[in-house]
Amino acid sequence: MNILVTGAKGMVGTALCNNLKNIRDEKNRTRQEIKIDEIYEYDVDSTKEQLDEYCQKADFVFNLAGVNRPENPEDFMKGNFGFASDLLAGLKKYNNKGTIMLSSSVQATLAGRFGNSEYGRSKKAGEELFFQYAEETGAKVAVYRFVNLMGHSRPKYNSAISTFCWAMANDEPFTVNDRSTELEVLYIDDLVEGMFDLLEGKELHCEFAGVETVLKEDGRYCCVPVVHKVTLGEVVDLLESFKAQPTTLMMPKMPAGSFAKKLYSLYLTYLPTDKFKYALKMNVDDRGSFTELVHTEECGQMSINISKPGITKGQHWHNSKWELFIVVAGHGLIQERNINTGEKVEFEVSGDKIEAIHIIPGWTHNIINLSDTENLVTVMTCNEVFNPNWPDTFGEPV
Repeated sequence: MNILVTGAKGMVGTALCNNLKNIRDEKNRTRQEIKIDEIYEYDVDSTKEQLDEYCQKADFVFNLAGVNRPENPEDFMKGNFGFASDLLAGLKKYNNKGTIMLSSSVQATLAGRFGNSEYGRSKKAGEELFFQYAEETGAKVAVYRFVNLMGHSRPKYNSAISTFCWAMANDEPFTVNDRSTELEVLYIDDLVEGMFDLLEGKELHCEFAGVETVLKEDGRYCCVPVVHKVTLGEVVDLLESFKAQPTTLMMPKMPAGSFAKKLYSLYLTYLPTDKFKYALKMNVDDRGSFTELVHTEECGQMSINISKPGITKGQHWHNSKWELFIVVAGHGLIQERNINTGEKVEFEVSGDKIEAIHIIPGWTHNIINLSDTENLVTVMTCNEVFNPNWPDTFGEPV
């Protein structure tokens, strides 16, 4: 299959082309039904001759080209309707009846809150042109009315979320006029997966009522169903917690598939390179060091413990706190004793054979570096973040 992507250098086009190449080159093996030979990338710096060639050879077209913020409002129609006319004319010239996808917007919905904008009218006109083309040629046309898209794009352009991410990551000021303003947001990775569904003939159809979508099998439009509803205030609060994380170590809740998880990934793409790393507080003494790495609200904390040769650490027990000790370098001994029964166990551990050792509540424990020359390095996880006002730690030798 040969695929043409117009608007290939835009936010959506860049992400789609990158991931189409992953499938073509078999780096992504999750879509075995999609076989790609060539990917034609068309953008504003491409020539008419190239477009003509691509229209002849393409088996599938993603039309992502469009104008979002022209200097003159009348350029909306020229950019969104005019190019669509040229593209369809090129396909007709070669009697190319390959499937064509059109990237439209909820702003094209006449009944929606943005229906009277120049941008919305140009998108609506483009849609009708494509539907007419489908009737005339019999080619399959898939028109997507996207909600607010969230991906790495130019700040201060057409995405408030991108602008907020950029500003927060780069210590730039920004203003939120109404924290209660609600957005419907589609993340770029979900959009790309929706395009893969289309390539496999598994697209979802929908009908539109205002900005919200209702899935229907017989709808005129196609849509990607993974949409998040979020207020601007929620976005800003999450971004502030992301920015504070290197200082607080607290990683916000980010369940699988959540808006927070996707926003954090986007936020990181705006970090300047001098923020790619940040210092951690090492608690150092003559025995070695102990460094907290990450805190979480639900799963406690993760730390790195370094013990110098011959050193014993620990010698305490907990009522309810539990831990996992994982030696990743060196040679050591972990001992535990039940404070009530006196039962004792010990585990010889080594970075050469990485194992996880449960540290059980009610068992006093230690960790001993058995080497005379090498440090013992242990990853330690704990079910709660250390609270100096309630440490649940009581000294007692094993």
